[in-house]
Amino acid sequence: MKCFIQNILLLFLVVFTFGCSTSNSFIANNTSNSSIAIIPKPQILAINDGTYVLPKVNNISFSGSSIIAAELLKELLQKANLNTVIKDNSDSGNFKLIADLSLEKQLGAVGYILDINENGVIIKAVGETGLFYGIQSLRQLLPAGLEDGSFNSRKITLPKLHLQDSPKYTWRGSMIDIARSYFGVEYLKAHLDRMALYKMNRLHLHLTDDQGWRLQLKSKPRLTEIGAKGSVKNGRSGYLSIEEYKELQVYAKQNHIVIIPEIDLPGHIYAALVSYPELNCEALSNLNPKMVSPPELFDGYKVGWSKLCLTNPETYNFVADVLQEVSELTDGPWIHIGGDEIKDDLYKTFVVKADSIVRSNGKTPIGWEEVSKAKVSKELISQRWNGKTAPLNKSKVIESICTSFYLDHANVTGQENTNNWCKKTGVSLEDVYNFKDKEEEIIGVEAPVWTELVVTDAMLDNRLWPRLIAVAEIGWSQSHNDFKEFTQRLKQHKSRLEALGINYYPSLELNWNDTMN
Repeated sequence: MKCFIQNILLLFLVVFTFGCSTSNSFIANNTSNSSIAIIPKPQILAINDGTYVLPKVNNISFSGSSIIAAELLKELLQKANLNTVIKDNSDSGNFKLIADLSLEKQLGAVGYILDINENGVIIKAVGETGLFYGIQSLRQLLPAGLEDGSFNSRKITLPKLHLQDSPKYTWRGSMIDIARSYFGVEYLKAHLDRMALYKMNRLHLHLTDDQGWRLQLKSKPRLTEIGAKGSVKNGRSGYLSIEEYKELQVYAKQNHIVIIPEIDLPGHIYAALVSYPELNCEALSNLNPKMVSPPELFDGYKVGWSKLCLTNPETYNFVADVLQEVSELTDGPWIHIGGDEIKDDLYKTFVVKADSIVRSNGKTPIGWEEVSKAKVSKELISQRWNGKTAPLNKSKVIESICTSFYLDHANVTGQENTNNWCKKTGVSLEDVYNFKDKEEEIIGVEAPVWTELVVTDAMLDNRLWPRLIAVAEIGWSQSHNDFKEFTQRLKQHKSRLEALGINYYPSLELNWNDTMN
């Protein structure tokens, strides 16, 4: 009887303790590899016994010039109502940020080490970018409620672990078409924040197309005075002012992301042709079929019907002026010249000239895969989207093959307001994850969203998330060959996506049963 009573008391104590701890504290993850839900998957992850409880008062010490990372970490901890102090070049903090150039051989330029032990948290890297990525992994271990201010537990407990990580590819990109339907600065800033969480580092903006021109240029004011007023049916018009474009680049840089502007040439160009009709050929022979004629704007879906007049010398002056100003406005090293879906006897001649103009302005040109048919420079990067072009010469390649990465396609077969021309059944989360990246010339991956049928912020969220997280994993992780394991980690990100205000698609593979469209 005595033993029975003792067992009952012990059971009561366990239940009482468990109930109190779950209501007053946050345990970041169970201490097993399967439940550490860091995405992208780290290269090395070792779970140690025990946990580390964050104290109410925290000291961040840093070495070298890591003050920016220290401020970022301080902001993150303060969201948890933790008093936090930064100690300049000290070694006494329970959070230590260590920038060490000697780690480059081990970690590369942007890799990092994250250690959590009984003394606190240590992040090591070569420089600011690696420290930033280490903080993003730590951020994923912290409660999702920190993202929107809903966190209200009394303490945070982190698993003790050792993590070493570095990316597979230098190019881990997202592309948004803001030409068909306009998405402005605030949405793009939010997107940059979300990309950073998953260690993506390239935002490609498709700025021009038949329906609209979205970047203000002093040298060609009518491009936005006239061309920016258009959009696809039911879409939004507008443009990025010069100051907004500069502001967006500064914001991207803070997230260790580079913005790549695309001026699509020589086709997909009607918004420019309606703004500057003198760029058309006589009798508008460069518009075939004539979907519309200046001064009408175009709001349809058809592509491949407009092009610059490549026999007109003024065309090349226009292109030179535009690419020069865009290059001057752009902080990053790349300018995208488009080059897709156009037939013209002078196409190859034009591409070679555009390639040369970009390089003369100190930038590296990028073009859709069709440009590789021309005798372009060895510096030009080809962006593969259909895999049908036989390149004249080998070049670096950004992989955006439509069967795996075109996120304007359906999340699931039959989804409304989605494209299906590349893959009738859509591009599922599993389709994205199962991409096989075998070609040696690939420098990375990028997932485009074309916005003919995507005209609201919620619709764009729905197309991007969670599939873009799989793109992030492919771009960063050394291998991606276990979809089930990936989904187990991704399932734990549902509350974080919600805290970030993302209107994600409830992918069937994740059993995210909710009412989001």
